[in-house]
Amino acid sequence: MNLSPILVSMRTASAAIAVTFFLGVLAARVVAGINRKEIKMILDGILTLPLVLPPTVAGFFLLYIFGVRGPVGKFFLDFFSVRIAFSWSATVIAAVTISFPLMYRSCRGALEQVDPNLVYAARTLGLSEWAIFLKISLPTAMPGVASGAVLAFARGLGEFGATAMIAGNIAGKTRTLPLAVYSDVAAGNMEGAYGYVLIIVIISFVVVALMNYFTVQETKIRGKE
Repeated sequence: MNLSPILVSMRTASAAIAVTFFLGVLAARVVAGINRKEIKMILDGILTLPLVLPPTVAGFFLLYIFGVRGPVGKFFLDFFSVRIAFSWSATVIAAVTISFPLMYRSCRGALEQVDPNLVYAARTLGLSEWAIFLKISLPTAMPGVASGAVLAFARGLGEFGATAMIAGNIAGKTRTLPLAVYSDVAAGNMEGAYGYVLIIVIISFVVVALMNYFTVQETKIRGKE
């Protein structure tokens, strides 16, 4: 079995979750703090859009933005001589885009379930809003945040459509596990495909187990409040 797709996938998913985690937590903090329902609904719809779009459509938009003729892709190519499309960086961008809504929605749901009395009490003590978020809201919501991170990591690891559109299927460079399964099946190499599928199934099972664990921890915290 060629280990290259496994290494590419793990590198991609690890880099993607590092970005997605902070972006998701920040976006959830901002949206959860908005009082006007209309603005909150619009922002939530925009941030959740990649979750409901077909991955190939999301990849089409990414290719338009980061392609050699796209606004961002052309800028990086002209000024830094860096080509984003069909590079390993493109696999990370695709994984971040597709997995971000899962991280964001998990974080937002966890933050909105934090006991408001804790927040009110912290305000009476003179803590700033960001201090309250970092010292009270985020630690309290951490099981839900961690569950979202695990789910986002798995989604980034299993991304196929958007990755194929913007990064291609270059062996040893952008060929991730899902793309390797597709390539082996197309080439009639079912034995290789079975091996990659087994790895994906094992990872998926571990993800489900971790999600259940964090859900139990979150339930215990809610019961103590």
